[in-house]
Amino acid sequence: MTQATGIGASLRRKEDMRFLTGHGNYVSDVSLPNMTLAVIVRSPHAHARIIGIDVSEARKMPGVVAVFTGADLVADGVGGLPCAWPVTGKKGTATKEPAHPPLAVGKVRHVGDPVAIVIAESLVEARNAAEAVTVDYEVLPAVVGVLDALKPGAPVVFDDIPDNVCVDWEVGDALATERAFSKAAHVSRISLVNNRLVGNPMEPRAAVADFEAARGKYTLWTTSQFPHIVKLLMGNFVLHIPQHKLRVVSPDVGGGFGVKQFHYAEEALVTWAAGRLGRPVKWVCERSEGFLSDAHGRDHVSEAELALDENGRFLGLRVRTVANMGGYLSTFGPNIPTNLYGLLLAGVYTTPAIYCEVKAVFTNTLPVDAYRGAGRPEATFLLERLVDVAATEMGIDRAEIRRRNMIPGDAYPYQTPVMLQYDSGDPAGCLDKALEAAGWNAFAERRKASLEKGKLRGIGLVTYIEACGLAPSRIATRLGARGGLFESATVRVHPTGQVTVLMGTHSHGQGHETTCSQIVSQRLGIPAENVEVVFGDTDRVQFGLGTYGSRSAAVGGSALAKATAKVVTKGTKIAAHMLEAAEEDISFEDGRFSVSGTDLSKTFEEVALMAHYPTDYPLEVLEPGLEEQAFYDPVNFTFPCGAHVAEVEIDPETGVVELLRYVAVDDVGTVINPMIVEGQIHGGVVQGIGQALFEDCVYDESSGQLLSGSFMDYCMPRADHVPPIEVHTHSTPCTHNELGVKGCGEVGTIASPATVINAVVDALSHLGVKHVDMPASPSRVWRLIANAGFSPARS
Repeated sequence: MTQATGIGASLRRKEDMRFLTGHGNYVSDVSLPNMTLAVIVRSPHAHARIIGIDVSEARKMPGVVAVFTGADLVADGVGGLPCAWPVTGKKGTATKEPAHPPLAVGKVRHVGDPVAIVIAESLVEARNAAEAVTVDYEVLPAVVGVLDALKPGAPVVFDDIPDNVCVDWEVGDALATERAFSKAAHVSRISLVNNRLVGNPMEPRAAVADFEAARGKYTLWTTSQFPHIVKLLMGNFVLHIPQHKLRVVSPDVGGGFGVKQFHYAEEALVTWAAGRLGRPVKWVCERSEGFLSDAHGRDHVSEAELALDENGRFLGLRVRTVANMGGYLSTFGPNIPTNLYGLLLAGVYTTPAIYCEVKAVFTNTLPVDAYRGAGRPEATFLLERLVDVAATEMGIDRAEIRRRNMIPGDAYPYQTPVMLQYDSGDPAGCLDKALEAAGWNAFAERRKASLEKGKLRGIGLVTYIEACGLAPSRIATRLGARGGLFESATVRVHPTGQVTVLMGTHSHGQGHETTCSQIVSQRLGIPAENVEVVFGDTDRVQFGLGTYGSRSAAVGGSALAKATAKVVTKGTKIAAHMLEAAEEDISFEDGRFSVSGTDLSKTFEEVALMAHYPTDYPLEVLEPGLEEQAFYDPVNFTFPCGAHVAEVEIDPETGVVELLRYVAVDDVGTVINPMIVEGQIHGGVVQGIGQALFEDCVYDESSGQLLSGSFMDYCMPRADHVPPIEVHTHSTPCTHNELGVKGCGEVGTIASPATVINAVVDALSHLGVKHVDMPASPSRVWRLIANAGFSPARS
């Protein structure tokens, strides 16, 4: 039974039936009696002083219930949106955390900055009234680019931060790295941009709030990856609502990718307004509005140097990065380009000395925060591009230079020079498997065949590692987190043996209802269909930290494993009573409690019934019921790793890059559901391909206007852009969690941008091209080919 539905089974996703038949329950589906609709008035300017806001005409318009501005919030004592993860900079300096009001007060700092909320009986009436709100702006010079923000005389985003620097951070040993470079036989260098991205989950953000005056209780329905954290941040810091008077519900969520991981202004605005009006308030983001209000991702400019000895062994790595924070700090903004970036620069290599410094700067753009991978794709892109440059310059095969510098399998646990200690892995095994699957050694023949057709063919390789299973509270708090990162699970056994699981994590499309059911099936010996999994309601589910950083299986699943173990422990006591045997003589296997050395046994269902209807029960030592709760805080991150290979073909006449083949070999630890793992890697790879070839969030450098504010200007990857992704696993178990899982949700996004760009550069390398910034769009690639003087006719 458990073999069919337990760990390792490719069980079909149980949640998909309701999604595919139109029975999903999303925030935009919430409809309450007497509900009003809200529209946010947003700044059309990137940087301006607010001289005045006139809402008088808007308030007179048909159907309008209320119009509020930042002044109303200030008068009511509403606080600013907090940053939950600042970092400590050089010499112990603190992250600068300027106020982030839910509605702008005094100044707007990016296009889309909220300035007013209009609430009406209908959406049309709210939209009409929003157009009647008049804001008198004094337009100020704007700064968009991260390097421009550091220039003398640059526009200042916050008056009390004249240099626009949020934090100047470092990790590693600068002196040891300097010594390593002094011994180098060769130094390779690269300058690159990690382009800004818009998350664009399928379901736009939404929020609905209600206030029950008789109970003095607020309820917020929101598209969030972590409802308990929204409850804590909004209730405690923004609206000052006691936690027992605030319920946050995050029902089905249609994609998150980090975009729905933060506490947003709209959540606080509708909750506050519902209390003021005594009526429910609903806001649903439109797609174009999401481009202006959802936190963006990436946006780095970096320079890096790699020191090598005469045999191509890495001696030292030095990195300087400037990262964009945008116009305000988002919930986890400072953590992404520092801890989740700099600490991963060792990669899978034995580089003995590393030093990284990051300047995080404010600009007049939308705030930047975590986007699928969050810092680790940026680190992998920089490191793996630099390794390719070094291989080319030293005349060493790209696979060989990686193998030569790779952490050997017998070196784990491996302490890196940038704080992290990897517990397990086999990157060499992943590399060998990927090269064989991709036909690396036969590539020259395929390149020749493409050239005969007038096409340029390239192959790219990446070996990567990431830190995920975001949790270890003792490490996270040392790195600046303002709270623990444990996880929780409750296992409630019903009298007939079915189980309801309450998870502190969440699901936004990953199939967690299925994987959690499989863990319970494996541990309790019951069919997965007998398990119900509940997420996302802070009044039903115990406190949990939510879903992000590939933590749901590694941390949440481990909490669930602990809770099921407690159920078995209590079940063993009940079975011993029922079978009149000593507790130590009871064993549990495949859903049955047995007395060792006899044929006496009781099924899990029989024990569950006895737990709820005790007869002749030793109540002095054993209480009725069968429900257990567990909290799990790991001792370390988990470290998935792997090797990816991509093959591309470029049309030199148009610059169009066609991705021909993509092979992924990943070490994700124990695989709970192979089909779900494959799907997660597919999705992650495609998102990385999107960054590498298509997606680019662009602001006008002078006005700060968003130029790529819709799908007309922001190109998303489509099905016909992507070949079948060939997914393989080569797993070593995590050594410090009971399940041995590592995480798989972000590995594809971490590896694929560098893999694809390495392939593009390889295709163009004979033209003297050493690097291509993302996205490798047709126009960008065509210009590189044209500037090299290449002619297909002469090839």
